[in-house]
Amino acid sequence: MKRSLTLDDLMVAGIAVAAGLLAAFLLRMLLRWLGKHASRTRWSGDDVIVDALRTLVPWAAIAGGIAAAAAVLPLTAPVGRNVNRSLTVLLILVSTVTAARVITGLVRSVAQSRSGVAGSATIFVNITRVLVLAMGFLVVLQTLGISIAPLLTALGVGGLAVALALQDTLANLFAGVHILASKTIQPGDYIRLSSGEEGYVVDINWRNTTVRQLSNNLVIIPNAQLSGTNMTNFTRPEQQMTLTVQAGVGYDSDLEHVERVTNEVVAEVMTGITGAIPDHEPAVRFHTFGDSRIGFTVILGVGEFSDQYRIKHEFIKRLHRRYREEGIRIPAPARTVALQAGGAALHETALPETALPETALPETALPETTLPEGAAPESALRSPAIPHQREESAPAGQPPAVSRG
Repeated sequence: MKRSLTLDDLMVAGIAVAAGLLAAFLLRMLLRWLGKHASRTRWSGDDVIVDALRTLVPWAAIAGGIAAAAAVLPLTAPVGRNVNRSLTVLLILVSTVTAARVITGLVRSVAQSRSGVAGSATIFVNITRVLVLAMGFLVVLQTLGISIAPLLTALGVGGLAVALALQDTLANLFAGVHILASKTIQPGDYIRLSSGEEGYVVDINWRNTTVRQLSNNLVIIPNAQLSGTNMTNFTRPEQQMTLTVQAGVGYDSDLEHVERVTNEVVAEVMTGITGAIPDHEPAVRFHTFGDSRIGFTVILGVGEFSDQYRIKHEFIKRLHRRYREEGIRIPAPARTVALQAGGAALHETALPETALPETALPETALPETTLPEGAAPESALRSPAIPHQREESAPAGQPPAVSRG
């Protein structure tokens, strides 16, 4: 039955709303206090739950106050239904967001607490969040009176078209799930691809894998490409690894002495350098008679991949200093070239004389030239150079004769 609105109705409604706001404030303060205590525990799941409830509980208290006020007011049936439906949708949305935060937080917490699951692999977190939000959206539609059966049918039919359009994206998605499920790569592992990229795996999400190089650069690799390439994981099956260093000594060295000194340097480096394996057993293996030295390999133990550079640096310095103190010579590559006196003779070869062919030249009348007194006839009457001709001296007062060869 519909009645008129009175002042008492407004006062009661206002008290209900104020009570809801006060309850929201007090509950938020209580949850903040609980959050401080939860942070002191070893389990991180209680932090996630308390943090999520700090969003849900105050909104639930406010919605309860508004619902109580609406129940007191003399509203018509359609208005009352709309108010109740709106408050229900608000609570569903807040609950869905809260549930998504709690579940994804718990998934991340479990992943970080287990070495067999990727600690920072956001692909699992993103998939969980999407599923929870999708279910909450369907519940909201059902609450509003919208039938979700046609929507699900349309999604099933349109899923094929979406799958064809997003082949690369879906390939990367399932490749990332396969990588994490097979446990071949986890965030924190040091990997090297056959294409040359290498570094620490930072994250594996729904589309790509992020690798941080030692130079602090990030390399983004699609999951499909990562799962289809040859790869070396330097962290698995265990993080410790061996490091080999090549060296050599002269042929005049005492190899027993060389091995003993080298083992002492290896033991010193293994116990005195951060990142080395203290209980590593020194190993020296001679393997090659070289051109100028006897080559051998020294095997070191390192805690993880990036430690090898510092350990190799210190080992080479200390080994070089110790060899100098012990008088052990490290020869440089050398080559001796022997030169034999008179080994090369220069032979002279006489070329045969070749008769020039006779060429009939046309007779050419020489111009008459008046010579000044005292001038030599040879300088004035020298003819131009003609091939296959030679000049002969003539008696004084006569022009030189030109013979045609």
